[in-house]
Amino acid sequence: MNLVVSLLEHQPFFALFLTIALGYLVGEINVKGFSLGVGAVLFVALAIGWLAPKSAPAPMVGTLGLALFLYAVGIQYGRQFFLGFKSTYGRRANLLALIGVMLSAITSVLYVKLFGVSEGHALGLFAGSGTSTATLQAAIAKLGSDDPAVGYSVAYPFGVAGPILLLYITYAILKPKRDTASNAGLSGLEITLRNTALRSKTIGDLTALLPADVRIVARRHAHRNEPAAPDMILTEGDALLIVGLSAESLAMAGRMIGDAEPGRIGRDRSDMDYLRVFAPRAGVVGRALGDLDLPCDKAATILHVRRGDTDLLTHPDFVLEHGDRVGLLAPRAEFPALRTYFGDSIKATAEFSYISIGLGMALGFLLGSIAVPMPMLGKLSLGLSGVLIAALILGYLRRAGGIAWTIPLSANLVLRNLGLTLFLAQVGMSSGPRFAATVSQTGVQMLVLGAILLLVLALPILLLGLFAFRMPFDQVAGIVAGATGNPAILAYANKLAPGEEPDIGYAMIFPGMTIVKIILVDIAPAFIGR
Repeated sequence: MNLVVSLLEHQPFFALFLTIALGYLVGEINVKGFSLGVGAVLFVALAIGWLAPKSAPAPMVGTLGLALFLYAVGIQYGRQFFLGFKSTYGRRANLLALIGVMLSAITSVLYVKLFGVSEGHALGLFAGSGTSTATLQAAIAKLGSDDPAVGYSVAYPFGVAGPILLLYITYAILKPKRDTASNAGLSGLEITLRNTALRSKTIGDLTALLPADVRIVARRHAHRNEPAAPDMILTEGDALLIVGLSAESLAMAGRMIGDAEPGRIGRDRSDMDYLRVFAPRAGVVGRALGDLDLPCDKAATILHVRRGDTDLLTHPDFVLEHGDRVGLLAPRAEFPALRTYFGDSIKATAEFSYISIGLGMALGFLLGSIAVPMPMLGKLSLGLSGVLIAALILGYLRRAGGIAWTIPLSANLVLRNLGLTLFLAQVGMSSGPRFAATVSQTGVQMLVLGAILLLVLALPILLLGLFAFRMPFDQVAGIVAGATGNPAILAYANKLAPGEEPDIGYAMIFPGMTIVKIILVDIAPAFIGR
């Protein structure tokens, strides 16, 4: 054992990555649908830190990791975050989340006053019940000690398992109806024109009459397939290929046009075939589709763009980003030229501008370093939340001048998960000895207090959302996931309520509540009065 301890303490990077590997191994253990996921890294790190107290890497490792995590989150969710404030649902969702977070913060302050809990442990319990690593870092930086990591590790399991259990119980009691017709991606339908009122009209005229999420992409006329153009004149018997984002819209368009006769266009590939290409070329990324000069001119049409796991309908002002995959209809003879034009390469899914990420994070650190005088609270600075705020703004803008701020989803996930893992491992290893001593001294008390904090955070959102505001279960589930923060909760919400609503709620809530939690732990010591 002494040999193992000596190895860990003399080789901190060996200890760090061994902790990460063991943490993910433990995180994959599944008990009736529940697993710790990346959170297990913290618990393994606490054990290794207790076993080998001098094995912890430098604090800068954890700071860098968390900064990468926050930047990636902000870039991905920036647009949804700001759009959320423009809708009634978005404002109501943020209000519900804010109520839960504020009640949780107030309760953690009362722990210090009523139960004699140290302020470090109380703030750590607050951060852990909301599974917010950014809040944990802010508490550590504010107090200058690792005490918050102890409270965080005690409350974290409740922060993950508690919301999942509450959502399960709520779902079992309410038994909400699932929307079986929810959007499952882009769909297509072939329709034969039978509506005599549409004869001699152009495709542009017909498109104006169709639902907004439906496009006409191809026509079969005189036994030939051709890309749809707005000035094409329709004749009875033409076959039209339409695409849309919902089955309802496609069905409505079909009833308006004529009869569904699948296969007329799809069986004949002699004039047009389907091609999907990656679009990494510098001359393509950042340009609107209407400005592209396709090598085969009017013989090809862009059907859709796949961004991450989502198919998007296109329009002339649609701007391509790193990692996009473009679906086209074109003659097979033009496929090589189209692949060359777009630069078809899978490397695009992991490419992004290091200029943009360098400038973006630099702006975030600069913003976080600005100290603002506040009455009764002294000077406050945003710290690492400055990185998140800057990333949210840049994620909303997406481009500025010639710089693309966006990051392909695959690369974004790698940066985010790597950063979070490094932070959890470093913090856990540095606070392991103190965690063991505190749990042995306080026993069950800290566990009970952590569970209560989670209930104070999540229950008001569920009760107010479902019964006071009469919101659908899938929307409330997304708000709970965003307020509590852990991606595992969002994944479980998606199991109970398949569709977009949980993801939209999470995207609108998570960044803002992360900032609120960070600010609360920054000002809480002034109210604790110690």
